[in-house]
Amino acid sequence: MTLLFDKHPPIASPALAPAQDAFARADGAELTIGLINNMPDSALKATERQFKRLLETASGTTRIRFHCFSLPSVSRAPSAKNHIDREYADIADLERLHIDGLIVTGAEPNAAALPEEPFWRELTGLIDWAKTQTRSTIWSCLAAHAVIFHLDGIERRRLGSKCSGVYDCARVTDDWLTKGLPSHIKVSHSRYNEVRESDLAVHGYQILTRSNAAGVDIFARQLESRFIFFQGHPEYDDLSLQREYMRDLARFLAGERDDYPGIPVGYFDAVTEARLISFEKRARAEREPTLAAELPGLTLRRDIPAGGAASIIFSNWLGFLAKGAAAAQPARQGS
Repeated sequence: MTLLFDKHPPIASPALAPAQDAFARADGAELTIGLINNMPDSALKATERQFKRLLETASGTTRIRFHCFSLPSVSRAPSAKNHIDREYADIADLERLHIDGLIVTGAEPNAAALPEEPFWRELTGLIDWAKTQTRSTIWSCLAAHAVIFHLDGIERRRLGSKCSGVYDCARVTDDWLTKGLPSHIKVSHSRYNEVRESDLAVHGYQILTRSNAAGVDIFARQLESRFIFFQGHPEYDDLSLQREYMRDLARFLAGERDDYPGIPVGYFDAVTEARLISFEKRARAEREPTLAAELPGLTLRRDIPAGGAASIIFSNWLGFLAKGAAAAQPARQGS
């Protein structure tokens, strides 16, 4: 999947990118961004849409070539594999495409320890490659945990229950990535593990945003590439947590998981939360798949964020990449 985002001249919608020589223009920057989408099948296409929307919104006058990839070792159902085979670029093409910035998503955890995950070898190879071959890489959720374990041996810690909800996060450090953000932002989190601020600080990681309830949110480390880490999901749309909650509930009713999913924090309105608590009592007593059809209507709180903070973060990230591309341009022209 190679898409072009270009607002100058304006285009009606992203289209297949033209040949390289059709890109040349004197004004504005040109960036190549890659998305390594390792999210589970149920979230695969939604994740594509979320990051495409963010990049297009944040691009300004910057022209972006956007490529999607997925690690081959991530287990896929036939329909998802067909979509990847049809729409995604081959991961082997990363080197040829001269990626400026990379986004690597998490994946659904299946093993107790990260090195036991079937995709571990491919993911660590990608980490080592990104250190020297990108100007900056964003690592999300499980991918963030994998990087810090691979580089510094920092282990994630299992939470007593899933961290799921919309949390108030404070901006704690002045950094180009958080420039223009208000002092507090709301960010979606969805994970079973965490890394602690004290462990990160020992190894020189910079904490950018944190939540009193959810812990570290965004942090960073300067290597040859600027590595940026999301423990949360600023890219999530309004319904992402609802889809995950419904998926986990369906698994419980089908006997595919033992624990009943907790209601996402700060997400549904008070009436919906009361109805879900009442439904839980019945679901635990009767527990069979058809009960999902009788789930009451779900209404979100009115103050659920609509991606405003994410737009600022990604606009700052693209600006950082564009400055690097502009600085490198004279050297390329003189070579």
